[in-house]
Amino acid sequence: MLGILIASAAHGKVHAAFILAAGAAALGRTVVVFATNEGSRALLADLAGLDDAEREARVREAGVAGLADLRDAARELGVRLIACEAGLRAEGLGSATLADAVEVAGVATFLAAVGPGQIVGF
Repeated sequence: MLGILIASAAHGKVHAAFILAAGAAALGRTVVVFATNEGSRALLADLAGLDDAEREARVREAGVAGLADLRDAARELGVRLIACEAGLRAEGLGSATLADAVEVAGVATFLAAVGPGQIVGF
């Protein structure tokens, strides 16, 4: 089990988190992504609110998968996506539209899902 904690809205960190999530899932690992506070923006349907969102165009121009593609691939590979309920409220995103298949829960749900597995933070 691999738990990925996203607490930053920096495009580069969110991009790296989803590269790790998709890669681990492709290798057969069970993965759960938990986004909280500023990182909650990583699980919104509209990714334009990320810091350095214009980086997305540079990434794609370089022939690298974009953030939305990576997030979709992770989801298709069975990665569980959880937006922190308190984190959404703290950032004023309580009524924002989440991406498909994102559940809203708390840190206890994330920790229970990861159990004794690894947790990596971005």
